[in-house]
Amino acid sequence: MSGDEFDSVLINGSVGAGKSTTADRLGEELERRGVPGAVIDVDELRRSWPAPNGDPFREKMTLANLRAVAGNYRAGGAQVIVAAGVVESIDELARSADALAANRLLHVRLTIAPDAAVRRLRVRHGQDLPGLEWHEHRHPELVHTLERAGFADEVVIDTTRLTVEEVARSIADHLRAAGDD
Repeated sequence: MSGDEFDSVLINGSVGAGKSTTADRLGEELERRGVPGAVIDVDELRRSWPAPNGDPFREKMTLANLRAVAGNYRAGGAQVIVAAGVVESIDELARSADALAANRLLHVRLTIAPDAAVRRLRVRHGQDLPGLEWHEHRHPELVHTLERAGFADEVVIDTTRLTVEEVARSIADHLRAAGDD
Protein backbone atom coordinates (compact mmCIF):
# COMPACT_ATOMS: atom_id res chain seq x y z
CA MET A 1 0.00 0.00 0.00
CA SER A 2 1.31 3.43 -0.87
CA GLY A 3 1.05 6.35 1.55
CA ASP A 4 -1.77 8.04 -0.36
CA GLU A 5 -4.24 5.17 -0.09
CA PHE A 6 -6.96 4.99 2.53
CA ASP A 7 -6.17 2.49 5.25
CA SER A 8 -9.38 3.05 7.20
CA VAL A 9 -13.04 3.64 6.42
CA LEU A 10 -15.46 5.02 8.95
CA ILE A 11 -19.08 4.53 7.92
CA ASN A 12 -21.17 7.11 9.75
CA GLY A 13 -24.86 7.99 9.70
CA SER A 14 -28.03 8.08 11.68
CA VAL A 15 -29.74 4.99 13.04
CA GLY A 16 -31.36 3.02 10.24
CA ALA A 17 -29.09 4.37 7.48
CA GLY A 18 -27.40 0.99 6.96
CA LYS A 19 -23.98 1.47 8.55
CA SER A 20 -23.41 -2.03 9.92
CA THR A 21 -24.93 -3.82 6.95
CA THR A 22 -22.86 -1.71 4.56
CA ALA A 23 -19.68 -2.33 6.56
CA ASP A 24 -20.25 -6.09 6.36
CA ARG A 25 -20.82 -5.94 2.60
CA LEU A 26 -17.83 -3.63 2.11
CA GLY A 27 -15.69 -6.14 3.98
CA GLU A 28 -16.91 -8.88 1.63
CA GLU A 29 -16.20 -6.65 -1.40
CA LEU A 30 -12.68 -5.84 -0.21
CA GLU A 31 -12.01 -9.54 0.43
CA ARG A 32 -13.27 -10.33 -3.09
CA ARG A 33 -10.86 -7.71 -4.45
CA GLY A 34 -7.96 -9.26 -2.53
CA VAL A 35 -7.54 -6.40 -0.03
CA PRO A 36 -6.52 -7.67 3.43
CA GLY A 37 -8.81 -6.05 5.98
CA ALA A 38 -11.21 -6.24 8.87
CA VAL A 39 -14.66 -4.96 9.84
CA ILE A 40 -15.50 -3.48 13.23
CA ASP A 41 -19.06 -2.75 14.38
CA VAL A 42 -18.39 0.06 16.84
CA ASP A 43 -21.75 -0.46 18.56
CA GLU A 44 -20.53 -3.88 19.71
CA LEU A 45 -17.45 -2.28 21.25
CA ARG A 46 -19.66 -0.06 23.44
CA ARG A 47 -22.09 -2.80 24.43
CA SER A 48 -21.75 -2.98 28.19
CA TRP A 49 -23.76 -1.97 31.22
CA PRO A 50 -24.25 0.08 33.21
CA ALA A 51 -23.05 3.19 31.40
CA PRO A 52 -20.48 5.18 33.36
CA ASN A 53 -21.73 8.42 34.90
CA GLY A 54 -21.45 11.26 32.40
CA ASP A 55 -20.74 8.91 29.47
CA PRO A 56 -24.11 7.46 28.37
CA PHE A 57 -22.74 6.30 25.01
CA ARG A 58 -19.57 4.84 26.60
CA GLU A 59 -17.25 6.87 24.35
CA LYS A 60 -14.09 6.37 26.44
CA MET A 61 -14.53 2.59 26.60
CA THR A 62 -15.45 2.45 22.93
CA LEU A 63 -12.29 4.29 21.87
CA ALA A 64 -10.12 2.10 24.10
CA ASN A 65 -11.72 -1.02 22.63
CA LEU A 66 -11.45 0.36 19.08
CA ARG A 67 -7.74 1.10 19.61
CA ALA A 68 -7.09 -2.43 20.91
CA VAL A 69 -9.11 -4.27 18.26
CA ALA A 70 -7.77 -2.16 15.38
CA GLY A 71 -4.22 -2.71 16.64
CA ASN A 72 -4.76 -6.46 16.72
CA TYR A 73 -6.19 -6.44 13.20
CA ARG A 74 -3.31 -4.30 11.88
CA ALA A 75 -0.78 -6.63 13.55
CA GLY A 76 -2.56 -9.50 11.80
CA GLY A 77 -2.08 -7.89 8.39
CA ALA A 78 -5.23 -5.81 7.84
CA GLN A 79 -4.44 -3.08 5.32
CA VAL A 80 -7.91 -1.53 5.45
CA ILE A 81 -10.08 -1.41 8.54
CA VAL A 82 -13.77 -0.71 8.02
CA ALA A 83 -15.56 0.66 11.09
CA ALA A 84 -19.28 1.36 11.34
CA GLY A 85 -20.64 3.68 13.99
CA VAL A 86 -22.11 7.06 14.78
CA VAL A 87 -19.58 9.90 15.00
CA GLU A 88 -21.27 13.18 15.87
CA SER A 89 -18.47 15.75 15.67
CA ILE A 90 -15.17 16.60 14.01
CA ASP A 91 -13.39 16.03 17.33
CA GLU A 92 -15.01 12.62 17.73
CA LEU A 93 -14.00 11.76 14.15
CA ALA A 94 -10.39 12.69 14.95
CA ARG A 95 -10.43 10.53 18.10
CA SER A 96 -11.84 7.62 16.08
CA ALA A 97 -9.18 8.03 13.38
CA ASP A 98 -6.52 8.02 16.09
CA ALA A 99 -7.98 4.88 17.68
CA LEU A 100 -7.98 3.19 14.28
CA ALA A 101 -4.31 4.19 13.81
CA ALA A 102 -5.45 5.62 10.48
CA ASN A 103 -2.84 7.17 8.23
CA ARG A 104 -5.61 8.14 5.83
CA LEU A 105 -9.28 7.79 6.77
CA LEU A 106 -12.19 7.73 4.33
CA HIS A 107 -15.21 9.16 6.17
CA VAL A 108 -18.47 8.01 4.60
CA ARG A 109 -21.79 9.40 5.83
CA LEU A 110 -24.83 7.39 4.84
CA THR A 111 -28.15 9.22 4.56
CA ILE A 112 -31.67 7.92 4.07
CA ALA A 113 -35.10 9.45 3.54
CA PRO A 114 -37.02 9.67 6.85
CA ASP A 115 -39.84 7.34 5.75
CA ALA A 116 -37.36 4.71 4.57
CA ALA A 117 -35.48 4.96 7.88
CA VAL A 118 -38.70 4.42 9.82
CA ARG A 119 -39.50 1.33 7.70
CA ARG A 120 -36.03 -0.13 8.38
CA LEU A 121 -36.26 0.63 12.08
CA ARG A 122 -39.69 -1.03 12.32
CA VAL A 123 -38.31 -4.18 10.73
CA ARG A 124 -35.31 -4.19 13.05
CA HIS A 125 -37.10 -3.22 16.29
CA GLY A 126 -40.67 -4.35 15.57
CA GLN A 127 -40.83 -6.65 18.59
CA ASP A 128 -39.18 -4.10 20.91
CA LEU A 129 -41.58 -1.16 21.24
CA PRO A 130 -39.42 0.90 23.67
CA GLY A 131 -36.37 0.34 21.42
CA LEU A 132 -38.34 1.27 18.33
CA GLU A 133 -39.64 4.45 19.94
CA TRP A 134 -36.14 5.43 21.05
CA HIS A 135 -34.67 4.84 17.58
CA GLU A 136 -37.53 6.64 15.82
CA HIS A 137 -36.92 9.65 18.08
CA ARG A 138 -33.13 9.43 17.75
CA HIS A 139 -33.07 9.24 13.93
CA PRO A 140 -34.07 12.86 13.10
CA GLU A 141 -32.04 14.12 16.06
CA LEU A 142 -28.90 12.45 14.69
CA VAL A 143 -29.61 13.58 11.12
CA HIS A 144 -29.68 17.17 12.36
CA THR A 145 -26.50 16.71 14.41
CA LEU A 146 -24.59 15.12 11.52
CA GLU A 147 -25.72 17.74 8.99
CA ARG A 148 -24.49 20.52 11.28
CA ALA A 149 -21.21 18.83 12.31
CA GLY A 150 -19.18 20.54 9.58
CA PHE A 151 -17.37 17.42 8.39
CA ALA A 152 -14.94 18.13 5.56
CA ASP A 153 -13.93 15.69 2.85
CA GLU A 154 -16.67 13.23 3.66
CA VAL A 155 -18.31 11.05 1.06
CA VAL A 156 -22.10 11.26 1.39
CA ILE A 157 -24.21 8.42 -0.02
CA ASP A 158 -28.01 8.40 0.06
CA THR A 159 -28.97 4.77 0.68
CA THR A 160 -32.72 5.28 0.16
CA ARG A 161 -32.87 3.77 -3.33
CA LEU A 162 -29.61 1.85 -3.48
CA THR A 163 -28.95 -1.75 -2.60
CA VAL A 164 -26.39 -2.45 0.06
CA GLU A 165 -24.19 -4.01 -2.65
CA GLU A 166 -24.30 -0.76 -4.66
CA VAL A 167 -23.34 1.27 -1.61
CA ALA A 168 -20.48 -1.09 -0.71
CA ARG A 169 -19.12 -1.05 -4.29
CA SER A 170 -19.27 2.73 -4.35
CA ILE A 171 -17.21 2.94 -1.17
CA ALA A 172 -14.75 0.32 -2.43
CA ASP A 173 -14.38 2.31 -5.65
CA HIS A 174 -13.53 5.43 -3.61
CA LEU A 175 -10.82 3.42 -1.89
CA ARG A 176 -9.44 2.16 -5.20
CA ALA A 177 -9.55 5.62 -6.79
CA ALA A 178 -7.25 6.93 -4.06
CA GLY A 179 -4.64 4.35 -5.01
CA ASP A 180 -4.90 5.34 -8.67
CA ASP A 181 -3.93 8.97 -8.00
